[in-house]
Amino acid sequence: MRILLVEDEVAMAAALSAALKRYDMVVDHAPTVAEAEEAISADVHDAVILDRRLPDGDGLTLIPKIRSRAGGIPIIVLTARSDLADRVAGLDSGADDYLPKPFAVEELLARLRAVLRRPTGLQSHQVRAGRLIFDFSHREASIEGRSLELPRRELLVLEALLRRMGRTVLRSSLENAVYNFDDEIQSNALDTHVSRLRRKLAGADAGVEIHGIRGVGYLLKQQS
Repeated sequence: MRILLVEDEVAMAAALSAALKRYDMVVDHAPTVAEAEEAISADVHDAVILDRRLPDGDGLTLIPKIRSRAGGIPIIVLTARSDLADRVAGLDSGADDYLPKPFAVEELLARLRAVLRRPTGLQSHQVRAGRLIFDFSHREASIEGRSLELPRRELLVLEALLRRMGRTVLRSSLENAVYNFDDEIQSNALDTHVSRLRRKLAGADAGVEIHGIRGVGYLLKQQS
């Protein structure tokens, strides 16, 4: 899961980024409208958390641009304004949810999970493949009720493959799901994560296999 966080307050952005990363999400941070527009153009995000008061404009001006490129991508607007008219303006502009500051990080995470469960977000709360069950809301993998503990990036690889179960996922798409704009990606880093994940799935008798498509990407399939 890759999130675009548009927030200019340094302390707030750092706290939210840390919280999202603890839930195994990849976070790209944009502190201005201009930087957010550049990030949006990459078309790599699963949801947007958007502050209204930005140094170079109102965050709501970004929503039509996000919608024109990413359609139903979930958008949660953050603002220090809490009056009814302001909340209505945010929702009418196309936001999926609206959260006034100050707020508890746990509430933001709960709202994010909620919008991702809607039809325009995740198509299903859970998915089963072979003996493996993946809970998209809580970022958890299990096999017949036993938790499958995975490092963050292996979990992100598994999630990206499960979203496209039975189809080839391009290397570039996997890299977009696992790394943010600031990460330095070694040439074989993705292959290392996939290799380790493949061994753990086999060792846990998950009933699924990862197939490499040379020069293209990877494919997750149920074992026959």
